[in-house]
Amino acid sequence: MDALLMHLDDDVALAAKNLAAGQMVYVDGRAVTLRQPIPFGHKFAIRSIPRGQPVLKYGQPIGRAVADIAIGQHAHVHNVESLRGRGDWEAGSEAPVVMVANNHAHHLQSADVGEPPTTTFLGYRRQDGRAGVRNHVLVLATVHCAKTVVDRIGQMLPEVVALSHVYGCSQLGDDLAQSQRVLEEFARHPNVGAVLLIGLGCESMPTIEMGEKLAALGVVSQRLTIQEEGGSRKTYELGLGIARELLQEVSRAKREPIPLSELIVATECGGSDAWSGVTANPAVGAASDLIVKAGGTVILSEVPEFIGAEHLLAARGANAEVARQIVAATLEWEEKAKQMGVDMRGAQPTPGNIEGGLTTIEEKSLGTIAKGGTSPVQEYVGYARRLSKRGLVIMDTPGNDLESVTGMIAGGAQVVVFTTGRGSPTGSPIAPVIKVATNSAMYRRLQDDMDIDAGTVLEEGESLASVGHRIFEEIVAAANGKTTAAEAWGHREFAINMIGPRV
Repeated sequence: MDALLMHLDDDVALAAKNLAAGQMVYVDGRAVTLRQPIPFGHKFAIRSIPRGQPVLKYGQPIGRAVADIAIGQHAHVHNVESLRGRGDWEAGSEAPVVMVANNHAHHLQSADVGEPPTTTFLGYRRQDGRAGVRNHVLVLATVHCAKTVVDRIGQMLPEVVALSHVYGCSQLGDDLAQSQRVLEEFARHPNVGAVLLIGLGCESMPTIEMGEKLAALGVVSQRLTIQEEGGSRKTYELGLGIARELLQEVSRAKREPIPLSELIVATECGGSDAWSGVTANPAVGAASDLIVKAGGTVILSEVPEFIGAEHLLAARGANAEVARQIVAATLEWEEKAKQMGVDMRGAQPTPGNIEGGLTTIEEKSLGTIAKGGTSPVQEYVGYARRLSKRGLVIMDTPGNDLESVTGMIAGGAQVVVFTTGRGSPTGSPIAPVIKVATNSAMYRRLQDDMDIDAGTVLEEGESLASVGHRIFEEIVAAANGKTTAAEAWGHREFAINMIGPRV
């Protein structure tokens, strides 16, 4: 196969391999002679596109032509412009346009995935009733000043998860409250069997109160503050002993069968390429549909990457209020850029996305939302907020991978499925992160960092439903205790979305 057409209404096709200038390729039964070399994953016109006209992919507008684009010509950032995400409009200039074309689903997503092959996983039942898929002892800094003590405990005792960060002081109002909420939710997460909090003693983050709250909730927890214990060395020595005791305590927990209806799966895409929306993301969407069919929950995030596709998600809202929230949140991200006087297109798509073949934020967004499958959207929640409904849920996170994954785990996700086309190795401190490669060449090149190759859709003709079942089985295996590639390599990246200001 030389090229792939995503929808019968499309103006462009995708190069399934590096294609040469002058080469004749067949797309949907028509012959197209290429006017330039077309790199793997990039687009070329299969019909003439006049300047100013929308360019369709997935049957949806991904921008407009800024020059006439002839049949066989490379269609990319040099001749296609996004209409969304702009914040640099001058007074009196043309306003951004929300373009809506045919509300067709991506045809590769429409296959019935069937029924889930299993409806249980083996997890740890916690005192609050939730179920975890890991049994970590978490040594958690409540402020950046405790970083060295926490890190040293982790170096001496690698069996624990030592989590340090840059938050906990010089934050105000909602920003401090959000950081506190994230740290508390990590401390009481069902993947954590016990936690040791380590603070300084004079920070904004209320370490003592946090410890008292966790204890009142029945969390197995201890706390230390460096100033109270007499310095870093004494805190380290005490912390090391406490951590060893907590490891002994959690070792008594045993896995037991848990209904899949209690599993929350976070979805993320990072280091995307043109194949993200063709292979890995819709395959994850198929797995998401299986999780939802089993009564479980899937979180779709990265709201800035809904821009240009928000109308499709809103149409799937379980009610009018959910639909309104989806559109409002998406437009709010655009408004933030406008208030700053910058063009969001400077960061979306990223340089790596562009090199991989993505041209506009609309194109990236249409691929992003494929991770959510076809289920109705039951709920919209704010960043790092607990979910109240099962099924497909949207969380308002930024597009930044680390901040988004952290928010979803704070919201209760026990497992993360992360697609990548360029090869992101990102993991998490307390949740298994399953890496799904969008193309086989990258999978082979970075195999130590990947768990699943979705490029088989292109190279072997495997159906998206089949890859979706493989991803579903990997989710259950990870929930049962299988080590993911990110865990094996010790990837424990962590970042909290900043509201500001810092003082």
